[in-house]
Amino acid sequence: MRLYHGSKIVVEQPIKAAGRVNNDYGQGFYCTENIELAKEWASETSKGGFVNEYMIDTSGMKVIDLNKEPYTIFHWLTVLVEHRKVRISTPLMKRGVDFLKTNFHVDISQADIIRGYRADDSYFSFVRAFLQNSIDVYQLERAMRLGGLGEQVFIQSEAAFHAIKFIDAERVEGKVYAPKRQEREQEAKRAFDGLLLEEIVSGVYLSDVIKGKVNIDELRL
Repeated sequence: MRLYHGSKIVVEQPIKAAGRVNNDYGQGFYCTENIELAKEWASETSKGGFVNEYMIDTSGMKVIDLNKEPYTIFHWLTVLVEHRKVRISTPLMKRGVDFLKTNFHVDISQADIIRGYRADDSYFSFVRAFLQNSIDVYQLERAMRLGGLGEQVFIQSEAAFHAIKFIDAERVEGKVYAPKRQEREQEAKRAFDGLLLEEIVSGVYLSDVIKGKVNIDELRL
C-alpha cells in the first residue's frame, strides 16, 4: 500500500509517540492514499510543508475498515467520540454518547491499521450536529463525504510502524495548496448548510435511536 502524510516537516521515521493522544482514532500516524489531499493537509498556511511518501506491506496485519461491513457510520462515530474531546452541552448529547459507547463500541486496540473517515476540526462540527439532534444519520453520512474529505489510514501497532518504509518527501507550495484546502472546507460547509435546510420527513435522529424507535439491528445493515 502506498501512503502519504502531509506535514510541516520531513518524517523519515514515523513514531507513535509523536501523534496527538486525542486524535480521531487515538495516538498514532495518520496518512492518506490521496497525494493531493496530503498536500493540502501539509498546507495549513501559505508557508506550506512536505508530503511524505511511504510503502507498507499489510500482509498478515489486522486491518479494520470502518467504512465497510460489518461496520456502520455509528461504529465510526463511536470510535471518534471515544478518542476525541467532545464538549457535552445537553443531556441528550450525554445520553447519546453513552448509548453509542454501549451499543456500537469497536475494540480497535488489537488492530494494526484502521481505515475510516477523517474528521478534522471543521468536519467535527457535523458530528456535533448529529449529537445535538440537528441532523439525522443519513445527513451525517452525506456530510462526511462533502468536499471530498477522503479516508485516512491510521498506523497504530508496533508491527505496522516497523513495516512502513519511507520513500521520499516533496516540498509543497503553500501558496498553491493552502487555498485549495480552504476552498475544500468552505465547499463542504456550504453544502452542509444546504443539508440543514432540507425538510426531513422520516429521518433517523439520535433521539429516535435512544428511545428505541429504531431497531438497532436495522442500523447495523
